[in-house]
Amino acid sequence: MHEVLAKSILSAHNGINVYRGCTHDCIYCDSRSTCYQMDHAFEDVAVKVNAAELLEDALRRKRHPCMVGTGSMCDPYLPLEAETRLTRRCLEAIYRQGCGVSVLTKSDLILRDLELLEAINTQAKAVVCTTFTTFDEELCRILEPNVCTTRRRFEMLRTMRARGIHTGVWLCPILPFLNDTEENLRGLLGYCFDAGVEVIVNFGMGVTLRDGDRQYFYRQLDRHFPGMRQRYIRTFGDAYQCPSPRAKELSAILREECKKHNVICEPEAAMAYLSALEDRQLNLFT
Repeated sequence: MHEVLAKSILSAHNGINVYRGCTHDCIYCDSRSTCYQMDHAFEDVAVKVNAAELLEDALRRKRHPCMVGTGSMCDPYLPLEAETRLTRRCLEAIYRQGCGVSVLTKSDLILRDLELLEAINTQAKAVVCTTFTTFDEELCRILEPNVCTTRRRFEMLRTMRARGIHTGVWLCPILPFLNDTEENLRGLLGYCFDAGVEVIVNFGMGVTLRDGDRQYFYRQLDRHFPGMRQRYIRTFGDAYQCPSPRAKELSAILREECKKHNVICEPEAAMAYLSALEDRQLNLFT
């Protein structure tokens, strides 16, 4: 890791990333794409040491409280967060300014900040989301090697929900020929419903690949799944969108099960729920 001084931290859509880079080593990570113009090794995480001060100043100047989102580009609970406590300091700033927060993380380190998230949720709104990719724990250790497994993330969500925190799941990516099965999907949905999540984010049953990300992904396929890279190339070429051949069937199962359990899953409504400060459940089924 290395420290940097950021010039700004809050995006036009109220998103923040206090770190740049990652050590999770997920084999499919879009943040490795060259379009993001990272000027350092991906695993050499840049720590924006002034993030909390910049965030508090930006929130103080807003006319109205807002929902602050974090985790879209870089996990706010990387292992180094245990030492830097930078994400926690940002949560403290969010609380002091009366704002809400939506956090996306693959780490149960977030449980350290449970009481702070409860405080934010009491005065505004706190949503904790995680990523579910595979129900198979052994496959999870290959796809997402340096982060807690799906089972531990499920247990983290269940703890959050028991304490009144809003929860959600990003159900992605569903990797063609690797985890795009009905059995996997139903296992993950079982975790979602057992944990009491209110929203599931899914933009399609497949994966996106572009320059930088694609090359790393293919190297990992060669390492763990010999012959799979050639199958991807034959099927998708250099396409950005790589949908599962089972996409239609799997998407229908997702919609049917979410309707049955009253969970938001339509992409626009899901994102609206995560970004809306109002503490209200958006009902898609009336």
